[in-house]
Amino acid sequence: MGNGFQFIDIIFFAMIAAFLILRLRSVLGRRDGQEGSYDDPFKREADKEQATDDTVAHLPDPHDFSANQDDSDADTEQPEGKFSADIIDADPNFDPNEFVSGARIAFELVLSAYASGDTATLKSLLNPEVYNKFAKVIYDREQGGETLENTLIGINVAEIVEADMEGRTANITVKFISEQINVTRDENGDVVDGNSNLVTDVTDFWTFTRDTESSDPNWLLIATRSLD
Repeated sequence: MGNGFQFIDIIFFAMIAAFLILRLRSVLGRRDGQEGSYDDPFKREADKEQATDDTVAHLPDPHDFSANQDDSDADTEQPEGKFSADIIDADPNFDPNEFVSGARIAFELVLSAYASGDTATLKSLLNPEVYNKFAKVIYDREQGGETLENTLIGINVAEIVEADMEGRTANITVKFISEQINVTRDENGDVVDGNSNLVTDVTDFWTFTRDTESSDPNWLLIATRSLD
């Protein structure tokens, strides 16, 4: 009788084992050769990194640009390259990218100084002719009891659009597209021009100059033009 119960127990446990195996196969699935190879997540990330490295466009050394370089290559890799070849010949230390970075800083400084009436700062950044024009506008504004509030939200574009050499003097024109809020108030604080709640897209063309044989590395602003 005891042996009969043992036999029934064996059959019962075998049925349970078979049931568990069937459940596991239904949950985990079976490899039938059609599901593809094992997807290693670490290898997948490594492949992504490799693909990213393959598509990174490395900027060329600005000194690689020469006067006879194909313009289509310059436009694709570094647009300012086709403008700066002669300047690089005159000043091997000239770097278009560094110049544009400096021009952005100068743009901010000039706007701030012009709005606040800081003629000392303007005098260090502008050539005498442009400085005199700026100083006159500031003087007239102060005499009229007006104040200018300028808020530079951001510079969206800063790029070289023209460059040339006049003897040993380099001239470079930079196009700036910025977002600004400009408001002029009278002596009572009332708005006489502009809107303090309006952000305006402003396009400016500023021309900078420098004697390439001078030990002074600074560029001076010699012309400004804005698109209405």
